[in-house]
Amino acid sequence: MTAPQKDKPWLIRTYAGHSTAEKSNALYRGNLAKGQTGLSVAFDLPTQTGYDSDHILARGEVGKVGVPVCHLGDMRTLFDQIPLEQMNTSMTINATAPWLLSLYIAVAEEQGADVAKLQGTVQNDLIKEYLSRGTYICPPKPSLKMIGDVAEYCYRHIPKWNPMNVCSYHLQEAGATPEQELAFALATACAVLDELKPRVAAEDFPALVGRISFFVNAGIRFVTEMCKMRAFVDLWDEICRDRYGVEDARYRRFRYGVQVNSLGLTEQQPENNVYRILIEMLAVTLSKKARARAVQLPAWNEALGLPRPWDQQWSMRMQQILAYETDLLEYDDLFEGNPAVDAKVEALKAGARAELGNIDSMGGAIGAIDYMKSRLVDSNAERLNRIERNETIVVGVNRWTEGEPSPLQSEDGGIMVVDPAVEQDQIGRLEAWRATRDDAAVTEALEALRAAARAGDNIMPASIACAKAGVTTGEWAGEMRGVHGEYRGPTGVSRSVSNQTEGLDDIRAEVDAVSDRLGRRLRFLVGKPGLDGHSNGAEQIAFRARDCGMEIDYEGIRLTPDEIVEAAKNGAHVVGLSILSGSHIPLVEDLMTKMRAAGLGHIKVIVGGIIPDDDATRLKAMGVAKVYTPKDFELNAIMRDIVTLADPKAVAAE
Repeated sequence: MTAPQKDKPWLIRTYAGHSTAEKSNALYRGNLAKGQTGLSVAFDLPTQTGYDSDHILARGEVGKVGVPVCHLGDMRTLFDQIPLEQMNTSMTINATAPWLLSLYIAVAEEQGADVAKLQGTVQNDLIKEYLSRGTYICPPKPSLKMIGDVAEYCYRHIPKWNPMNVCSYHLQEAGATPEQELAFALATACAVLDELKPRVAAEDFPALVGRISFFVNAGIRFVTEMCKMRAFVDLWDEICRDRYGVEDARYRRFRYGVQVNSLGLTEQQPENNVYRILIEMLAVTLSKKARARAVQLPAWNEALGLPRPWDQQWSMRMQQILAYETDLLEYDDLFEGNPAVDAKVEALKAGARAELGNIDSMGGAIGAIDYMKSRLVDSNAERLNRIERNETIVVGVNRWTEGEPSPLQSEDGGIMVVDPAVEQDQIGRLEAWRATRDDAAVTEALEALRAAARAGDNIMPASIACAKAGVTTGEWAGEMRGVHGEYRGPTGVSRSVSNQTEGLDDIRAEVDAVSDRLGRRLRFLVGKPGLDGHSNGAEQIAFRARDCGMEIDYEGIRLTPDEIVEAAKNGAHVVGLSILSGSHIPLVEDLMTKMRAAGLGHIKVIVGGIIPDDDATRLKAMGVAKVYTPKDFELNAIMRDIVTLADPKAVAAE
């Protein structure tokens, strides 16, 4: 009997990078040897936001959430002994995507690769950065222009490269409903296609449309998520055909990669996350019609900190078992004609079309950034409210919280910790690079880049020349800032008093009483020091504090400790810091020192983030009053702590 013909498996990836280019290279080569079939590069926050490792804002962030890449030498080391012509590489990079792709091209040429054969993806989605992730640099319009530059260059010179990965992943992490995730991502894609259409001949445009890919999220409600992916397929086909006149069905194909949901991973009973990850993977693999082209999975311990190589291997084995041991890939679509699935898909499409209509009425995605951001903050608040009210059950969090200690959390805490010495080592290499390069060539290359940006020319050729001349990431981004300016994204948190006070009457009364004792309204300052752009937690804390009747100060992301201290001088009673990038020790230490130097040592400071127990002890020794981690999901309990910390009666009793 002839064995059934199996479909080709999706690309199996692991999102990885940390410490240094050398250590990350060793990790990549090890993962490839274990059966990984594509690379997915995580860059550190300074690289993502266009700063060199020795910039003041980079302090504490170097090598933490990804690999630092400051120049061609770093990129060369990152891909040492990895033949790029044979590799499919995904780079999760947005604001500096033109630059990192330029470095990649320069290294490929050094390896002797045929650049036209390079395969991979740069995420290059700035609109979702304004809404959820926060690694933007320039304002929306010039950022959209740079997305177009990359896409146009790739179409002409690297035809197999995906120049833009519309990323709805972080929209769901910021609280998006399925309908919002569909609509906001598709609106972003339309903004990009509108930018690209005038750049190429009409007959070439469909092929350019065919290179746009997507990067999505899959949550725990896996039937809904599977239907969402089928809705994506239908809506994208519809938009490409009806709005852009793409007749060839090949170019209307919805091509996407996925990382399943990290938002739902829990610090409590973290071993349960293994099941969550598996179930979420099924949403994007079971349905042949809407099956992912590439899959990368988080590790079970990402709510605790940085995964170790073994943790990443475990997630990769999950993919391999599904792809190679089961019979999934031997069958046609399992859900075609299913009435329950069809009805859900149609309902999701209807909701998404209505939201797309709202966005179109505002001039498209660029004009609707403030609207979309506020919608995400509201949706995330409602999601958290449902968990707090026990309407949404999260096993080990608000139900069945008693359990055995996890044997997976060994003496190292079950996570990998980046050596603090990495930062100085990286800075030393950066200084050596600057000392040995041809300064005249660097100056000439930067002048050409500046001229291209000012003239509105495609910046990719000048960026590649900069890469080869030895320009650094900070220098490249400095030119973009100089020409286009910087941008402060919307916070989505209004200062106006909210009517959403259900269940908050007692806390509001406490806030009123403490405010009376203080002689003015209790003022709570929410600050995000460093480069961490994951603002969801900070937004929800500020949102709830406002609803509890506090006066809030929240200016958004990417603040220096000095800026937070200045803001605290405006009468803050409590300062709350949100840091999810693992840089809490140096940033908080710096801020506490500066608070005392400014005569503000009496102001209570609280800190929230992904903070191991040992680090929490260190923070409290610095003078931090309270430390919160993802297990502290009851926002009202945090609100009561803030009220107590600000209460002069409580302080007098200490």
